[in-house]
Amino acid sequence: MQNKSTRALYLIPYSAWIILFVIAPIALVVYYSLFDIHGDFTFANYRAFFSSVYLELTLSSFWYAFLITLFSLLIAYPTAYFLTKTKHKQLWLLLIIIPSWINLLLKTYAFIGIFGQYGPINAFFTAIGIGSTQLLFTDFSFIFVSVYIFIPFMILPIFNAIDRLNPALIDASRDLGASPWTTFRRVILPLTMNGVKSGIQVTFIPALSLFMITRLIAGNKVITLGTAIEQQFLVTQNWGMGSTIAVFLILFMFVIMLFTGQKEKGGASDGKTK
Repeated sequence: MQNKSTRALYLIPYSAWIILFVIAPIALVVYYSLFDIHGDFTFANYRAFFSSVYLELTLSSFWYAFLITLFSLLIAYPTAYFLTKTKHKQLWLLLIIIPSWINLLLKTYAFIGIFGQYGPINAFFTAIGIGSTQLLFTDFSFIFVSVYIFIPFMILPIFNAIDRLNPALIDASRDLGASPWTTFRRVILPLTMNGVKSGIQVTFIPALSLFMITRLIAGNKVITLGTAIEQQFLVTQNWGMGSTIAVFLILFMFVIMLFTGQKEKGGASDGKTK
């Protein structure tokens, strides 16, 4: 009986945190989504979300988030794999993670200078005879900067998954005559899929709601759900529509988390292999 009461006591701070900082904010967003710009109760915001404008915006957001996640994964997986093979892997991993500690706004302004008309890239293009090129305010610059920002978050869970992989399984696959590609496809990738799913979660979900990079790097030529929410709250002052978009963004996040849920698989090097 005492253990149950002690356990219930320990749950109070956790429960209070969840109620105050998870459930209450979501409830407020849902509440405000039921009012129009004049403060009248309505479901018009939800009907408006299914109009062609917002559906196109949603598809565009998913498309850019998919591209950012895909390029991040294509770079992060081989990087994480080769990091696990290096001598000072923890040091190299730290060097990759350190840039993520720098303020996002500072990194964004740094890329404005790099991609700018008089930046080092255009200076190099001019020197080799290509001439100055408009790099800012393009899809390329937006995706490039976004991938750069999210790569550390993609590398870390994949690195941990590969680093925990039991090397005896890889040796057994090779002893049985499997090619390196077959070993990767049938052994390494399935056993590190939890790391890939975690990386997809921490990349795809934030990429859906980007707004600072879309303004500063893409020049508002790229509009995402995050940009639309910012415009509804700060520009048009339509908190109801902004909250409605936020409600659907939260739903999309839950669906993504559901599809990328982790399932434990064997093969981790936990010291029990004999």
